[in-house]
Amino acid sequence: TTEEGRVLGCLVEKQLTTPQQYPLTENALLSACNQATSRDPVVAYDTATVRMAVRTLREQGLLRTVHRTGERSDKHRHLLDEALGLSTPQQVLLALLLLRGPQTAAELRARAERMHAFGSTEDVEDELQLLGDRDEPLVALLARQPGQKEARYAQRLATAAAEASAQPTVALASAGVERHD
Repeated sequence: TTEEGRVLGCLVEKQLTTPQQYPLTENALLSACNQATSRDPVVAYDTATVRMAVRTLREQGLLRTVHRTGERSDKHRHLLDEALGLSTPQQVLLALLLLRGPQTAAELRARAERMHAFGSTEDVEDELQLLGDRDEPLVALLARQPGQKEARYAQRLATAAAEASAQPTVALASAGVERHD
């Protein structure tokens, strides 16, 4: 769901930008989800929404709740690397798409800077290609819309969000580009 996608995106972002505070407590995760900057759309989740997303992600093997001796609160960490076999650059791109919606490769490169420094836009496109060429693609290339200079990429992990955006997509195929309307 979009809520689960927001939780995963926040966990990846905070792991890479504030590692000293990671894994996140429920309150820190709620604050990250409701953060007004670097989010599209901005949401106002309540504790129950985040708890439900955490529980579902844990059942899917995408999140682990950790309790450390001497700490008052349980903490949550994502398992995208283990569960889906994603590299750090791929996690970064997926998190940005989960948190900010469809973006161009150049936008992703610029916004990824704090989490991972991509050498070029082509490096971003290569990682997006790998994410799109999986048996169950995690990224789709949206058809360029009128008035847009470049096509945008969208995540497909949070399926409700991908299906809600009824834009035509272009398949990411190593043999060439195929249109799907």
